[in-house]
Amino acid sequence: MTQNGKIKTYPFLSEPAILFPVIILAGLGIIMVHSASASISISEHGTALYYVKKQFLFCAMGILIMFAVSFIPYKILNPSAYIILLLAAFFLVAVQIPGLGIKAGGSYRWLRLPGFTFQPSEFAKLALIIFLAYSLNKKQDMISHFLVGFFPHVVILGLLAILILIQPDLGTVVIMGAISWLMMFVAGVKLIHLLCPAPLIIPIAYFLVYKVEYRWKRIFAFLNPWDDPLNTGYQITHSLKAFGSGGLFGKGMGMGIQKLHYLPEPHTDFILSIIGEELGLVGVLGILVLYGIIILKGIRIAKEADTLFGTFLATGITASLTLHVTINAGVTMGLLPTKGLTLPFLSYGGTSLIMNMASLGILMSIAANSRKLES
Repeated sequence: MTQNGKIKTYPFLSEPAILFPVIILAGLGIIMVHSASASISISEHGTALYYVKKQFLFCAMGILIMFAVSFIPYKILNPSAYIILLLAAFFLVAVQIPGLGIKAGGSYRWLRLPGFTFQPSEFAKLALIIFLAYSLNKKQDMISHFLVGFFPHVVILGLLAILILIQPDLGTVVIMGAISWLMMFVAGVKLIHLLCPAPLIIPIAYFLVYKVEYRWKRIFAFLNPWDDPLNTGYQITHSLKAFGSGGLFGKGMGMGIQKLHYLPEPHTDFILSIIGEELGLVGVLGILVLYGIIILKGIRIAKEADTLFGTFLATGITASLTLHVTINAGVTMGLLPTKGLTLPFLSYGGTSLIMNMASLGILMSIAANSRKLES
């Protein structure tokens, strides 16, 4: 088919720098989730395929959603920003309702819906990005005013942060804060306004980290995990052992040892450690290169977007992916304190996988609209 003398293309096929790395990462994720979870799956569910079957379904659903979203003009998100934000807040409140919220690992982070479970904080991140893109675009004429360009956005961030801290989930709040600050910086909010909350960080960190025993232990384990390798430093020391034993080319797919009930959460938060053990430094670097390709493409889409709303939206989505990859890799390699964040497209988990796929579908839609404007 042709249009104006040019071959008509589909949005997802026109963005190979997003499509191919995501397909490769998601496919490898299915393989590695099976490798990392087989032993746990047998002991917990009596079959080695429990987690990998679910991951395959999540992946298929996520790819379909990514393709579908790429066809939808991203600009329809602009007038829907408040509705999406209110829906995210409703889900975060619903998590605390007995019978709807699911407690796991001492936290209420999942919502029980008919036929499946859902993690509202993952949806809240995307909802916040969409709202900020809408609001920052709408207020461009007065973006340098404190009460217009900065304060209202911090209030919205604070309200969502409180709902997420109740779960509790400090890591997600930190990521949402970093995304918000970056989007406001790109939108032109004054640097002095962005820095004014800095004096509050120390007392807030004191009450959220130092006064909470398990968080303080994570900081202590990060500073010197080998002081207590059988307790507070258990996760990170076994993660480092996985990377160290993998060497340059790894032990081979399926040949890792740390996933055999040594390293906790090998198929979710620490899947990169298992990849390091089984595929070695070469495998880890290859994965980071694939992420880098997507991130660079996201930056380019943000720069070339046909509207400021598209620029801010692409900036937030790209920043979210960058932060997740950086923090997860930093934690598994002992460069950051332990925090339960998944590695996009690779870790086991339906909500995070589907929301990340949907986000990249939005990126493709932004790019498609920019190409239409150029033609």
